[in-house]
Formats: sequence, C-alpha cells, structure tokens
Amino acid sequence: MSKIPELFGRSTRRRDDDWQPIVESQSCPFIGRRCYKVRKSDPAVSIGTCTVAHGRNRRPMIICPSRLLERRRIFVDSLHLLTTHAPGNELHIVPEVSIPGGNVDYFVVSARNGKVRDFVGMELQTLDTTGTVWPERQDLLRELGADADETREAARPYGINWKHTAKITLVQMHHKIHTFENLNKKLVLVLQDDLLAYMRREFQFSHMTEPAALGDAMHIHAYGVGQRGDDTFGISLTSRISTDAEGVGVCLGLRTDPNMDMARIVVQLERKLSDRTLFAPV
Repeated sequence: MSKIPELFGRSTRRRDDDWQPIVESQSCPFIGRRCYKVRKSDPAVSIGTCTVAHGRNRRPMIICPSRLLERRRIFVDSLHLLTTHAPGNELHIVPEVSIPGGNVDYFVVSARNGKVRDFVGMELQTLDTTGTVWPERQDLLRELGADADETREAARPYGINWKHTAKITLVQMHHKIHTFENLNKKLVLVLQDDLLAYMRREFQFSHMTEPAALGDAMHIHAYGVGQRGDDTFGISLTSRISTDAEGVGVCLGLRTDPNMDMARIVVQLERKLSDRTLFAPV
C-alpha cells in the first residue's frame, strides 16, 4: 500500500485511473468543491491527502475531517439522538455554529416551518501529523503518471501526533459538553477507531457506557477504515460509547461550567436554515 492510500478522495491503489485530471481539478468528492487543504507556500495548490499509511500494518489513518463525510453516513448514524424529531419535520445539516468554548462543526437539526424542534451537535476529529507528507505525495504523483514539480524536497519522516490530538480533543469536548447537557441535548464526537483506542489506553475511559446510552449528553462514534473489493476504501461505524459532562471531566481532571441560553442557539440555527442545508442522504 502506498504511504498515501487516498488522494482527492480516490484510492491510490487504482493505478489504471487517469490521475492527471483528478489532480488538476483539486476537487474533494466529500464536500463537492475544491479541497481546502492548501500549501502555505502556494495557496493555489490543494494538497488533497485524505489518509496516510501508518504502523507495521500500514493502516489508513484519516488526517482530513472531510473524509468522515463519506455518503453523509455520520449524520444518519446520529439521527436516533433527535429524540423529539417527528414525522413531517425537515432535517437540516447546519455547519459552524458558535457556542461557549468554540464552534461546533455541524448541527443536525429537526425543523418544522422554519422553526427548530430538536438538534444534535457533531464534532469531527481526525489525526494530526508531524513532519510533512508533501514529498511522499509528489513521489506518488510520479508513480501515478501525473505531473509533479520536479523540485524534490528532502524526505523527512512524517508521523502521527497521537498525544496532542487526543488531549486537545478531550479538552474541547469538556469546554462544550456542559452547554448541551444543560439544554438536555446531545453532542457527538466523530473520530477514527484507532484514535479512540489510543484514548482508552492513555486516559480514564473505564466509566464510559458501552454501548452508548441514549440519555447521556456526550456520545462518541468511532469509525473504521476498510478496503472494499474494488480497491477503494470506506468508513463504517465500529463502536459507540457515551457519558455525561462529569464523565468527560473525569478523563482530564478539569472543571468548567459554560452555559448558554437555548434561545441563543436556536436563533443561530434558524438563521442558517435554507434549502442548501436540507439533509438529502446520497
């Protein structure tokens, strides 16, 4: 397996594909537009790396949050947490809503006549890398027969920054979960199963409920990356665990008490509801 299993949403195992137009378009199939991960030294160039191979088994590790949007299944897997959703309500996917502690990546919203009836917050977390994957990317393009800058950078080993990713993720969740618990709503953390396994080893997770309990405010959905028969890759839900706000604090030994009035969140959500946010599973 290549050190970059997926580039611009395509499996690099498919060597017979015409890669030149794929690279030139710089399009991400998961968001339906140009890949937003660009080079700092040249913003006109999208990097396009979705996953990198890591470890002895060269497992694909997701390094781009957009990769988790495959077939929008993460939203489908959280619909059961809309406990007051009713038939006839519209479903919306609303990105980037501000609450105490920062922004929430997405809200899954149940609405009727433009009014919010229920919502679930969703945070997407993927792995951070150390070093740079760029030299590997350029070498891969040459192997695939696509144009690549002939200027070769010194190959520096890249790695996975497990500790930083895990710690920052838990701190951010702890900053936000009190808001959802106070409103009797749910917050879902979506991540790769390898990252959850690391968290279980390095932090206190024995108090987590598995399988997840519907009444808990904090839910963690872990997804695995598997190879299909056609040499492509796909994600699938492998485990669900949950806890409450106090349980998230147990992981870190921190305490915080952010709060936000329900009306303030609802106002933000209703302003963003539109035909573009309507949920249409593919």
